[in-house]
Amino acid sequence: MIRFTVITITYNAEQVLERTLQSVLHQTYEGVEHLIIDGASKDGTLAMAEAYKQQSDASDSGHKVIIKSEPDHGIYDAMNKGLTQAYGDYVVYLNAGDFFPQNDTLEQIVHRCKLTEYPSEALPGVLYGNTDIVDNEGRFLHPRRLQPPAKLTWRSFRQGMLVCHQAFYARLDIAKNLTYDTRYRFSADVDWCIRVMRESERMGLPLYNINMVVANYTEEGATTKNHRASLKERFDVMRRHYGLLTTIMMHIWFVIRSYRS
Repeated sequence: MIRFTVITITYNAEQVLERTLQSVLHQTYEGVEHLIIDGASKDGTLAMAEAYKQQSDASDSGHKVIIKSEPDHGIYDAMNKGLTQAYGDYVVYLNAGDFFPQNDTLEQIVHRCKLTEYPSEALPGVLYGNTDIVDNEGRFLHPRRLQPPAKLTWRSFRQGMLVCHQAFYARLDIAKNLTYDTRYRFSADVDWCIRVMRESERMGLPLYNINMVVANYTEEGATTKNHRASLKERFDVMRRHYGLLTTIMMHIWFVIRSYRS
C-alpha cells in the first residue's frame, strides 16, 4: 500500500485547525500518517489536536496521528522537523486552515496516478494537482490564479509557483535529503519544490499530473506586511536556479501579466 504522510504546521491555530483535522480524519484511504508539528501554541490548538488524535485512534480509519509541540525557529524549521519524523512514501503539507476537498481525495490520487502499478523505486518523484482558494470560513472563492501545466518540470517555476505547496506531493526519500533552506523566511517552499523536481529529473523519475483539485487553500489576503520581503526572496530563489538574466526577464513579464489580469 502506498503511504501518505500529511504534515500540518500549527501555532495558535484553534480558529481554523478543526476543518484541517477533520478532512484528514475522514479520508477513506487507510495508509495515512498525520504529523502535527506545533510551535508551542498558547491557545487551544494542542487540546484540539489531542482530542483529534483520540478520535482518530478510536476510529477504524487506520490513520496514525503524531503530535509534537515545542518552540521552533519559524515555519520552515517546523517543516524540517516534520520531514525527519515522516515515514510515508509521499509527503504533503496541509497547514492549519487548508483541507482536502473530498473525503476520497487521497484514494482518487492513488487511482488516477496508478501508483500501485509502480515498483517502489520507480514511483513518480512528484504528484501534483490543482488548488481552490477558500475564505476564512472554508467557503469556496475561486480556483487558484496560477494553474499547474499539463507537463511540469523544474524549469516551469520560472513562470511563478505554478503548483501550490499544498498540492505538491514529494516522494519522501527525495524530500528527506532536501530539507527547507531556513535562510529564507518566506520563500523556502518555492526553493524546495524546485530542488525536489530537479532531483526527480536527475533520477529519471516522472512528475505526474493528478488532473484534479487536491487542496483547498485558505486565502491570506493579497497584501501582507511581509509581501515586499517575500518578493525579494523569491527573486533570489529564481536567480539561483535560473540565472540572473532569465529572472529579470521573467519579472518584467510578471509585471505585464499583473496589468493584464
